[in-house]
Amino acid sequence: MTLPDTSLMRRNPALLILALSLAPAIGLGIGRFAYSLVLPDMRDSLQWSYSSAGFMNTVNAAGYLLGALAASSLGKRYGLFAVIRIGTVACVASLLLCGVTADFTLLSIARFVTGFGAAISFVAGGALAASIGLTHPERSAYLLSLFYAGPGMGILLSGLIAPFVLQGFGRGSWWIVWLVLGVVSVVMGLPLLRRLIDASDHTSDAPVPSIKIWPMAIYLVAYFMFGAGYIAYMTFMIAYVRDGGGSAVAQSAFWCVIGVSSFAAPWAWRGVLARGQSGTAMAIILGTNAVGAAMPLLGHSPIILGISAAVFGVAFFAVVAATTAFVRFNYPKDAWPKAIAVVTIVFGIGQTIGPIAVGAISDATGSLTSALVVSAATLAVGAVLSAFQKKLEA
Repeated sequence: MTLPDTSLMRRNPALLILALSLAPAIGLGIGRFAYSLVLPDMRDSLQWSYSSAGFMNTVNAAGYLLGALAASSLGKRYGLFAVIRIGTVACVASLLLCGVTADFTLLSIARFVTGFGAAISFVAGGALAASIGLTHPERSAYLLSLFYAGPGMGILLSGLIAPFVLQGFGRGSWWIVWLVLGVVSVVMGLPLLRRLIDASDHTSDAPVPSIKIWPMAIYLVAYFMFGAGYIAYMTFMIAYVRDGGGSAVAQSAFWCVIGVSSFAAPWAWRGVLARGQSGTAMAIILGTNAVGAAMPLLGHSPIILGISAAVFGVAFFAVVAATTAFVRFNYPKDAWPKAIAVVTIVFGIGQTIGPIAVGAISDATGSLTSALVVSAATLAVGAVLSAFQKKLEA
């Protein structure tokens, strides 16, 4: 396989950011979200409750939270690009571990490591993408959105692979899915073996500026609601589709629509993200996210589920892009990694609570419909709250 021409990438910021987006494609698109595709088979084969199944994403989110806490200091010490590499390697290793054990504790550790690696690479990558966008101000919103479309690549690939591996190998083949996705992630990560960014370009010995959190308190609460709400949809929707009679083709199609529609985010939200100084951009995008999450409550119709996946997919990573844009507009460049880490920590707390809480609610009610109600309502509250966030004073 031919590795990318790094000189070409340095001349083409879009190509460079697309290469960087391979990190969240692996850590989030595959490492986190592919779990939803194998959750039904793991739950049946390992005789888990919905709470146990939700715990696997809760522990993943806990790793993500710890990674978000560590990302800023790691980036300052080793450089942002080095942190992206380290996080991606950790994610790949943990994916392969999931394929060689059925032990609940070891699987929990693997999911934790995936979350940690995904967080440090995501925070570092977001800060690096924002820095690259700063050198092209007329295209900065578009370039930033390209990075956040990365997880869609992983979602699309896992959607094309996991349901058919499960169908081909039968019940209990979830571990094969993890191995296959681990190998795919190794191949995807090859471009990151090249030094795409000079370490000296994005490290500094200067102290990181302090940031004021209180002025964006409303935004942080809204982002917490997003973290708690979106993860419930992304954890249990495949189980919902399967319980409604959805075949492997239906499950694959649903997941692929989420992935493909996320590719449209850079173009769909470019104008909105350019006005990201306040919470308006997040309110619009998060409101769209809530609509997509609520649509399955109307039934299991393929049309309804397809529209839900498309609406949800085009919006959910654009919310993260809106948050990075908000940071970029309101904080000095040297404070971006720290500010992004702060909002990511709040997001991480939300998505740590979300899966196990919604799993417990589903166990208590005996229905996944309650999970979707909680997901949509939480996202809607977050959208309303973010509309009240004002631009920060200089």
